[in-house]
Amino acid sequence: MISALEYFTAKLSHETDPSDVYAAQKAGDRFVLVDVRGDEAWAQGRVAGAVHIPHAEIARRAPLEIPRDMPVVVYCWSPGCNGGARGARAFAELGYAVREMIGGYEYWVREGQPVENNEGALPRTFDPQVMVVRVPAG
Repeated sequence: MISALEYFTAKLSHETDPSDVYAAQKAGDRFVLVDVRGDEAWAQGRVAGAVHIPHAEIARRAPLEIPRDMPVVVYCWSPGCNGGARGARAFAELGYAVREMIGGYEYWVREGQPVENNEGALPRTFDPQVMVVRVPAG
């Protein structure tokens, strides 16, 4: 049996969250963020700066579109969706260093991180159920 320290160390090496991904984007860290949802979901809205490869297409497209030495972070809809895990598994099978963004698109949006669709940027909202929201004094 593995210890709690081993378990959580392994878990953190394979997962990340929306606030850490956003911080990594702002810091210019080297990675590609991949939306593994279907075409309709992508068109409806996605994380700003993400690329789109539905999880069923990763085995075919990733080697052509993403260098093997590029770290990958994948996301799907929400904590109730296992598409992110499927996408991460597909990238891992190809030998990529990959992590899943837990919470998916839902928590990215709820934390007020930048989202866009084919027309451009979408309004940012901040959900006090998942983060501290401060109203400026005025």
